[in-house]
Amino acid sequence: MRDFLNSRSKALKPSGIRKYFDIVEHMPDAISLGVGEPDFVTPWEVRSAGIRSLQRGFTQYTGNRGLVELRTLIARYLKERFSVEYSPEHVIVTVGASEGIDLALRAVCDVGDEILIPDPAYVSYAPIVELCGGTPVSVRCSAENGFIFTPEALEEAVSPRTKAVIFAYPNNPTGGIMTKEQLEAVIPFVEKHDLLVISDEIYAELTYGGRHTSVAALPGMKERTVLLGGFSKAFAMTGWRVGFTCAPPEIDAAMLKIHQYTILCAPRVSQHAAASALSGGFEDGFSSVEKMRSEYDKRRRFLVKAMNDLGLTCFEPRGAFYIFPSVKATGLTGEQFADGLLEEEHVAVVPGNAFGSCGEDHIRCSYATGMAELEEAMRRIERFVKRKMAR
Repeated sequence: MRDFLNSRSKALKPSGIRKYFDIVEHMPDAISLGVGEPDFVTPWEVRSAGIRSLQRGFTQYTGNRGLVELRTLIARYLKERFSVEYSPEHVIVTVGASEGIDLALRAVCDVGDEILIPDPAYVSYAPIVELCGGTPVSVRCSAENGFIFTPEALEEAVSPRTKAVIFAYPNNPTGGIMTKEQLEAVIPFVEKHDLLVISDEIYAELTYGGRHTSVAALPGMKERTVLLGGFSKAFAMTGWRVGFTCAPPEIDAAMLKIHQYTILCAPRVSQHAAASALSGGFEDGFSSVEKMRSEYDKRRRFLVKAMNDLGLTCFEPRGAFYIFPSVKATGLTGEQFADGLLEEEHVAVVPGNAFGSCGEDHIRCSYATGMAELEEAMRRIERFVKRKMAR
């Protein structure tokens, strides 16, 4: 029988994250710091909105763009929370922000195009570029510069074939953010090379010590930005799979066509729940979001201090819910550290090289888990590190 797989799917490497989850499933006493989802349950008001939609028989398709009610609320949300104005007619409700990444790249990336991606960054960007026939180009980011883009690093990576740059801030896995001033410093680069910005802002609500600035809110940038967002992280709705995109009209139209043929629409019950999350947020000042952010901040400060006290240099994240400590002091690579920690102490973390070569000597730890588990995890990590440093 002939080989039916195409060359691009065969070339894809498995996610560097998933193998640790598979092992943890068979360890009853394991503590996982690898999961990138909130440990909070979706608020009852949001769950009940989904239940009511089923009880009322709202089980049909919606329009391809999604419910008008939800799109109107998303447009209001972006304007009031992040000072970005979009018409509901230019919002597409997607199956999570992940579908939005796929739509944006498939709409703009041709064979041979280069797409600039921060290194380290979320694991899905580069494979999707490759599936489109494009070339992902890493832009080196380091703890010394806050794991963010700098004009110098971007200039080193750009070429005549570069079409777009992915902004992924707040950043997974580092927790790095880009302030308004830092964004303004790289906008001349984007304009100089006439690039499209694909801005993944799924963690926009989860910042510490200041509000998130959307690149689309800056002068002249909305016209060259595809904005991606969603409900998974800040609204504790990972399993509901609801995201959204906002883009310039011609790109929005192309993305909608791809969405029509591949997905049709996001699940209706999830759209009703998402609408409830936003309408309720406007009524109570997004109190559930603020409560989660406050709790994450406590955990963030605990883990950063604990890692630094242990001798594992840890950059202080200002967004998302991850820390990205260096394990170089142990003499191990991030992958060796993660494998050994899971085998010896039953604590799962993600090796930094899953997110790019710049993460080679790092691990990613999520603090989207309870404080008691974080404290126990750190006791186990301390035992492991002391054994390795005593060799």
